[in-house]
Amino acid sequence: MRHSRITSYMISLLLAAGIALTGAASAQASQLAAPTGYVALGDSYSSGVGAGSYIGSSGDCKRSTKAYPYLWAAAHSPSSFNFTACSGARTGDVLANQLAPLSSSTGLVSISVGGNDAGFADVMTTCVLQSDSSCVARINTARAYVDSTLPGQLDTVYSAISSRAPAAHVVVLGYPRFYKLGQACLGLSEAKRSAINSASEYLNSALAKRAADHGFTFGDVKSAFTGHEICSGSSWLHSLNLLSIGESYHPTAAGQSGGYLPAFTSAA
Repeated sequence: MRHSRITSYMISLLLAAGIALTGAASAQASQLAAPTGYVALGDSYSSGVGAGSYIGSSGDCKRSTKAYPYLWAAAHSPSSFNFTACSGARTGDVLANQLAPLSSSTGLVSISVGGNDAGFADVMTTCVLQSDSSCVARINTARAYVDSTLPGQLDTVYSAISSRAPAAHVVVLGYPRFYKLGQACLGLSEAKRSAINSASEYLNSALAKRAADHGFTFGDVKSAFTGHEICSGSSWLHSLNLLSIGESYHPTAAGQSGGYLPAFTSAA
């Protein structure tokens, strides 16, 4: 009888320990559950300006249901989706207005930012309205800004993202090459088109470097847009649009679904 009681006692202890271990393992598994929320940050290339189908509640931010973040979320059903990208956003705007949804449950973040800081709109206005030399001079000013000031601004944004969403995989999206060269095309001269393309690639190189230094993934859209630049005859980018000036030089709906979405999906 005594042996039986001891055996029963030991079995009870083992069972209790097993239950305790199971509970601890369950708690640990819960803590380690992969964060799956998706937050889309950035400027007009992420909000979807130029793609149409704007969400009414987004106002001047012009977030589109045809933008790559919305399309990706519809296809992959993340546990949560927060779309805070906004037309015209600079790095300071992202810091001030877009980061609130980031948390420990955020598993994926996308962002495109830096073009407005470097003066994209003014570069394009100068190149459209002024001489070749004025266009090149304005681009050189933008390149100097990309060298001297933009890296620090990007560092601040990227560090804030990592701090607020430490488990997130972050994808930094670049900008497309705008023009197909080497053929007749109405509008800007070949010199201007070449200078604008070069400026875009210069900015992308800076973005890729800062992304890599923060352990982020750079999503290069240049190859996806090859053959679909302005002057290609099958453009995924709006050229100068006087009826809707803000959509000029932004991706169409096809540019979002055929250019940005595959680049993001591959990097995500």
